[in-house]
Amino acid sequence: MSILKIPTQPDTQAADSARAAATRAAIAETAERLFRTMGYQKTAVADIARELSMSPANVYRFFSSKAAINEAICARILGVYADVLWAIARGPQSPEDRLRGLFHTAYEQTKSLFFQEKRLHDMVDAAMAEHWGVIEGFIQQCETAIRHVLMDGQRAGRFATMPPDETARLIHATMIGFSHPTLVSQCADDDLAALANGMAEFVLRALRP
Repeated sequence: MSILKIPTQPDTQAADSARAAATRAAIAETAERLFRTMGYQKTAVADIARELSMSPANVYRFFSSKAAINEAICARILGVYADVLWAIARGPQSPEDRLRGLFHTAYEQTKSLFFQEKRLHDMVDAAMAEHWGVIEGFIQQCETAIRHVLMDGQRAGRFATMPPDETARLIHATMIGFSHPTLVSQCADDDLAALANGMAEFVLRALRP
């Protein structure tokens, strides 16, 4: 004899949580698409709600404000950026080549954002200028990826022994000229790729044991 299983409260809570996560993801995906076409400043919560056939009040159930949506989209964009850096940092190449790769990729990612996704570039630029909370996490990701390569090089005897946290922050600072959105937009006619490559070699010389 089969016994009908009555859903328990935890099952219901899990289903509700899954639906909420799916709705939140749909809002974020829709907002990002609108940001790419209209710009984040011109996109209103009403626009996002209309695309999803829901009310603005329902959007606010999942995001407390338009600023919260902005931060969520910025986090998605920078998360992809950080994943690319980490793929290099954990790669099979020598520590020297991985560090070169981080410099080159930092420039290429910012250039791609500026020339191919200008409206998203403007949002990231504003996030940095206005010190959105998501930026601090992204900076930590960048510096931790650099630190990972640095410590690999130190263990292998390829880099001099230096305080890894402080040294990673200093190395990251040398990337600002070709990876900060504002500077890249202001220096679009300069050979920033050459600057990135040259700065990588300069840093590598400073790291030699």
